[in-house]
Amino acid sequence: MPRRVFSQVLLMQVAIAAGVAVLATGLFLAPLSDQLDDQAMRRALAIAQTAAAQPQLAADLAASEPSAGGPVQAEAERIREASGAEYVVVMNRDGVRWSHTDPQQIGETVSTDPSEALAGREVMEIDEGTLGRSARGKVPLRDAGGGIVGAVSVGIEYDSVRARLIHAVPGLFAYAGAALAIGALAAYLISRRVQRQTRDLAFSDISALLAEREAMLHGIREGVVALDRGGRVRLLNDEARRLLDIGDEAVGRTLDEALGAGRTTDVLAGRVTGTDLLTVRGRRVLVANRMPTGDGGAVATLRDRTELEQLGRELDSTRGLIDALRAQDHEHANRMHTLLGLLELRLYDEAAEFVGEVVGDHRTTAEQITERIHDPLLAALLVGKATVAAERGVALSLSAGTLLPDRLIDPRGLVTVVGNLVDNALDAAAGAPHARVEVELRTEGRTAVLAVRDNGPGIPAGQRELVFTEGWSTKEPPAHGKRGIGLSLVRRLAERQGGSARATEAEGGGAEFTVVLPEALTAPGQGSPDPGPGDRPASERVTGADPAQEAGSVAAATEKESR
Repeated sequence: MPRRVFSQVLLMQVAIAAGVAVLATGLFLAPLSDQLDDQAMRRALAIAQTAAAQPQLAADLAASEPSAGGPVQAEAERIREASGAEYVVVMNRDGVRWSHTDPQQIGETVSTDPSEALAGREVMEIDEGTLGRSARGKVPLRDAGGGIVGAVSVGIEYDSVRARLIHAVPGLFAYAGAALAIGALAAYLISRRVQRQTRDLAFSDISALLAEREAMLHGIREGVVALDRGGRVRLLNDEARRLLDIGDEAVGRTLDEALGAGRTTDVLAGRVTGTDLLTVRGRRVLVANRMPTGDGGAVATLRDRTELEQLGRELDSTRGLIDALRAQDHEHANRMHTLLGLLELRLYDEAAEFVGEVVGDHRTTAEQITERIHDPLLAALLVGKATVAAERGVALSLSAGTLLPDRLIDPRGLVTVVGNLVDNALDAAAGAPHARVEVELRTEGRTAVLAVRDNGPGIPAGQRELVFTEGWSTKEPPAHGKRGIGLSLVRRLAERQGGSARATEAEGGGAEFTVVLPEALTAPGQGSPDPGPGDRPASERVTGADPAQEAGSVAAATEKESR
C-alpha cells in the first residue's frame, strides 16, 4: 500500500531539518578552529608586546649573563605566570635564551628561527618547539635608543586551544538538537495540515486523481468553467471553449473581460441566481448552473440545449399546425353541415353560391398575403398564422404599406423574427375585445423594416427593455422547456445584422414591436440568393394548394427557428 502523504511529508521534512542542522553545525565548526588559533596567536603577540615594552627588560638583557637566577629569567617567569602563557622566552640577537620555563634551556639557542623578529617584524604563528605545538607571538626587544638588542617569544599551549574547541562542541550540538526538534515539530504540524488538505491520500493517488480529472473534464459533453474568488477564469474544458467560443486567452481574466457584458456573463458570475438558467451565446441556447466552492470561487456547468430548443420549436410548430388543422376541420364541418342542409332543402343555387364564397375566402386570404409578401417562406408562415389567429378569434392582417420583394439575404432569420413577434402578439391580443394583430413588412432601399402591432394590454414603459432579456417572460413555461428566449433571439438577430429591435406603445393602445434590418436584401437585379423553388412567384407556390395545407408544410419546416 502506498505510503500516505502525512508520513511522506513528515519524513521528508525531518530529513531536511536534520540535514540543515548537520550542515549548519559543520559550517560553524569549520571556521571555529581557525578563529581560536587566531585568537591564541594574537593573545601571545599581545603578551610579547607588553613584555618587550618594558625598558628594564632590555637593560637587564644587556647587563647580565643568561642564568636561571638572573633578572631576565625572573621577570619572564613573572609575566608568564601573570598572563597564563605556556612560556616567555627572552633571547639576544644571536638567538641565545636568557629565560625559559626549563632552566636547563637557558643559555641554549632557540629551536625556531628568530630572524624575522630580530629584523624588526612582529610574528604570529603556530609552530613546533621544545615544548611542543603552540601558538606563538614574537616581537623585537629594543633598548632605550630604539636599537634591537633581542626578541621576546611568547607561546600559548595548543592543547588549551583545542580544549576550548572541544568545550564549545557540546553547546553547539545542543543548539543543533534544539533546532532539529523545532524543525521536527514544525514538520509534524505542516504534515498534519497537508494530511487534512489531501484527506491522507498518497501522492500516487493524487496524481491519479489529477489525471482522471483531466480526462473527465475534457471528455464530458458539458462545459465546465472554474472561477477563483476574484471572479477570474481558472479553468476551461474543451466543451466550455466550444460553447462560449473562447480560448485559453480567457484563463486568468474576469468573465466581463473574457465574455463581455450580457446575461451569460451575469449567470456565470452569479449575478443572476437560480438553477438551470437559460442563456443565449451566439446561436446556441445554453443551460447554466453555478456551484460555489469552499475557497470562495465557483464552478459553473453549461449544457447545450440548442437542439432541444429546436425540437421544442418543431413541437410548437407541429402544435400550431394541429391547431390550424383543427380550426379548419371545425370550420369545414360547419360548412359541410350548411351545404348538406342547402342540398336537402333543394336550394341548389344557394349551395353553389355558398361553395364559391368559401373557396373565394380561402383564396382571397392567400392571395392578399402573397401579393404583398413575395418571399415564399414568409408568405406561407403568415398564411398559417392567419388560420391560427382566426381560430383564436384574432384578426390578423397586413398593413397597407406592406410590400416585401423576394430578394431576402437571410429569409430564415426573418422567419424567426416574424414568427416570434406574431406569436407574442396573438398571445397578447387573444381575449381582448375586437382582437386584432397587424403586420407590416416594408423596405427602405436594402433595409427591411418589420412592425407587429396588437391591441392587447400593452407593455409598461419600465418593462419595454426588460422584455428582450433572456429568461424573462410573463407566460407559463411550455412542457419542453422555459420561455423568455424568443424576443432575446429577435434582438440578437437584429443586432447581428447591425439593426435594432424595440418595443413601443401602439397607436390606439396595445404594443408595437419594430425591427430594423439593414442590408437585409440583395441589390436590385442580383436576384434571390437561394435558387431553386424560391425562384418561382410566391403565388404559384402558395395559392395552388389549400392555404392551410401549404402553410403547414412550409411552416413546419421553417417555424422551428422561431419563438
